[in-house]
Amino acid sequence: MGLFTSNLPAEKEKWVAEIKQLASEYKLIGLVDMYGIPARQVQDIRRNLRGRAKLMMRKNTLITVALQEGDSSDILKYMSGHSALIFTNENPFKLFSTLEKTKTKMAARPGEKAPEDIVIPKGPTNFKPGPIVAELQQAGIPAAIESGKVTIRETKTVVKAGEEINKKLADALVKLNIKPMDIGLSLQAAFFENDLYEPSVLAIDEEAYYNDLIVAATHAVNLSVNACYPTKDTAGPIITKAVREARNLGIEAAVYSNELIDGIIGKACAQANALSVVVE
Repeated sequence: MGLFTSNLPAEKEKWVAEIKQLASEYKLIGLVDMYGIPARQVQDIRRNLRGRAKLMMRKNTLITVALQEGDSSDILKYMSGHSALIFTNENPFKLFSTLEKTKTKMAARPGEKAPEDIVIPKGPTNFKPGPIVAELQQAGIPAAIESGKVTIRETKTVVKAGEEINKKLADALVKLNIKPMDIGLSLQAAFFENDLYEPSVLAIDEEAYYNDLIVAATHAVNLSVNACYPTKDTAGPIITKAVREARNLGIEAAVYSNELIDGIIGKACAQANALSVVVE
């Protein structure tokens, strides 16, 4: 059995009604993870999304009440932690890209998992000799004193993607001004035009995708030209290729005409010069 709005206080019933109204007005309903986002950054995100998307933060129970009986109810299985709703008329790929661009780098906190491999590069630091050397070493960072400065002796991966960052490492990363955490709205799922989209589907490398399209289009044009398959894009290159090949054939066969005489004479001169070199 589902939850019923009749059991909710009047104010919460109003919030549920507002969610349902927005769900009917916008083409896309998305769930985003709000965990760990400072209040100030939430305000910045709202400002950046103004006019393009609407962000609504409500308790998970109210979101469930509002969406459990609608077409978008499947999105609820992706809800976890500090979820919020986002509404927009943009397609999910554009929304995902927009949200990724609003993310900023933050320092890691103890217990958080690394979003990617954290690599400490080799080289000198700005630290003077002191307790910092031992602190870095205890965090697994190969530090030493060289030429009066604290130096990282070799490039090292101190934690791999998905592994937990302990307190000593978190403190060391702060001192080194390394901010590995992406803080911002993370799209958990999106419901758009009766289809459900997960982040793994939406995470597209736009530059690589564009380059692949260019390569595919180039190969398609070359195939069409070589197969003499005329289209509005290949008719010109096909004619140019045919004219070039006909001219080369005419010159090789010494077919005299006003268009070919220069080429025939040029070929004869080249052959004569090559022969004179051999004779000498």
